[in-house]
Amino acid sequence: MGTSSPHPAEERFRALVETDSEFVWRSLRRLGVRQSDLDDAMQEVFVVAARRMSDIVSGRERAFLFGIAARVASTRRRTARRRPEDGELGLIETFSNEPGPDELSELRQARPLLQQILDSMGDDNRSVFILAELEELSTREIAEMLGIPQGTASSRLRSARETFHAAVRRLAAQNAFPRSR
Repeated sequence: MGTSSPHPAEERFRALVETDSEFVWRSLRRLGVRQSDLDDAMQEVFVVAARRMSDIVSGRERAFLFGIAARVASTRRRTARRRPEDGELGLIETFSNEPGPDELSELRQARPLLQQILDSMGDDNRSVFILAELEELSTREIAEMLGIPQGTASSRLRSARETFHAAVRRLAAQNAFPRSR
């Protein structure tokens, strides 16, 4: 008995999972999916991608996956608002460069604040902000990925940055004059 070779679509899907799973994980987390829901959300993204492999244009795989991830994250956030979990700590990621205890403490404090700011943005602005500031894509790449005009991507990024900076200023003011309890 000979072994049959995998179907080309199956090979393409495996390559997609291998090359883009970290990107999808980061995107889902930054789009507001709770830590406890990440594995299921990742699986959901790739199940949809597997069903729609014929719709994925070669060279635009990440854009397709990000679109699916944005929809999955939106659904998960709505569900989370209806059923909040106790003890959700916010963003918890594994780092390869092993920061020291002081840096870990600062990161633990900063991550929930970042997530709170991201949650305050509309879905369109949040997506553009994440792709620009966290994934370090250009506005041209973002526009291509999201299928929007470059001017729209620039406008959304400008608006998201304004929202971000305003939130940071509010937090700084709150920390400068803490309320007594």
